[in-house]
Amino acid sequence: MKKLTVLALVLTLIVSSFALKAIMVTDTGGLGDKSFNDGTWEGLLQAEEELNAEVDYIISKEQTDYVGNLTNAAQDADVVVAVGFLMADALFNVAPQFPDTRFIGIDISPSEGQTVPSNLALYIFKEEQTSFLAGYLAASMTQTGTLGYVGGIRIPPVLRLEIGFRSGVKAYNQLHNTNINVLTGYVGGFGEPAKGKQMAMSQYQQGADIIFHAAGASGNGVIDASREIGSDYYGISPNADLKTVIDAYYAKGTGYFSIGVDSDQDYLAPGYVLTSAMKRVDQAAFLGIRSARSARAFQSGLNVLGFNQDGVGLSPMKYTKGMVPSSVFAEIAYLRTLVESGEIVIADTDETFGSFNVSNVEFPF
Repeated sequence: MKKLTVLALVLTLIVSSFALKAIMVTDTGGLGDKSFNDGTWEGLLQAEEELNAEVDYIISKEQTDYVGNLTNAAQDADVVVAVGFLMADALFNVAPQFPDTRFIGIDISPSEGQTVPSNLALYIFKEEQTSFLAGYLAASMTQTGTLGYVGGIRIPPVLRLEIGFRSGVKAYNQLHNTNINVLTGYVGGFGEPAKGKQMAMSQYQQGADIIFHAAGASGNGVIDASREIGSDYYGISPNADLKTVIDAYYAKGTGYFSIGVDSDQDYLAPGYVLTSAMKRVDQAAFLGIRSARSARAFQSGLNVLGFNQDGVGLSPMKYTKGMVPSSVFAEIAYLRTLVESGEIVIADTDETFGSFNVSNVEFPF
């Protein structure tokens, strides 16, 4: 019996010493979006460093590439990471064809009544939680009383980001007796920064001074717009250093900002990106790959990440934290504890948004 135990242990060590190969299949935003795909890729790079995994990627240029790219990845990898809601049908088509390959779907969930294959782990996020905080923060900082939202495509994760953002603004209005409104628009794609910039400039011209984007690479144009209109307003160079930007903000007393999404995008325009509503897609990808090393540990089925799982939250605000009153951070922290405890359930649909009400909340300070 002891010999069998030792043999089993040796075999386990031998098997675990083989490095997994993980291939990520991007959505049409591709790598370099500085958002969703790049964030997921960071999770694979973490697996490469910490798990000794071999990692690679395949870029999808069109949605029609999804099935072929997933199939090619499955033929060459132990783990396939599929990125984005729009890949759902292709993923559910391909995964059952390769039962010995483990698949990870980021931002992908089954349709109602759909069975998830045992070799498929899905990770989705409570996007409304992080965008709620972003909306509350934006409402506390606006000087015009008008905010903006630029989305990519009206798919469930992006809609949850919009509704969560509007819920944060609504909460601020209820708790501070204000009437801040939100302009909304959708670009129609995740890889069109020029259109994102054009829409953002239109919203700024309509009075918005802070715009939240949930548009992938299209949102890079929103961030560019905040830098362009902000630097013009301050009368400084768009390439001015951070100190110059901050000094100009305080000299004016007002400014223009964007809010990033998915990854920490604050660095893309220091001093102009107020914060980023982060989804830890990197964490999801890493956890999925780590669990894929063992059939027993593989987290198949649907995994939902929110505040309590450290799956969402605001960026550290490295460049702009000093611009925000400490009282605002105190309110945000308290509201987050109420969400974590279940005392506040943030709206995530148009229907629940209509009845969302936090006017009974009292801050203990």
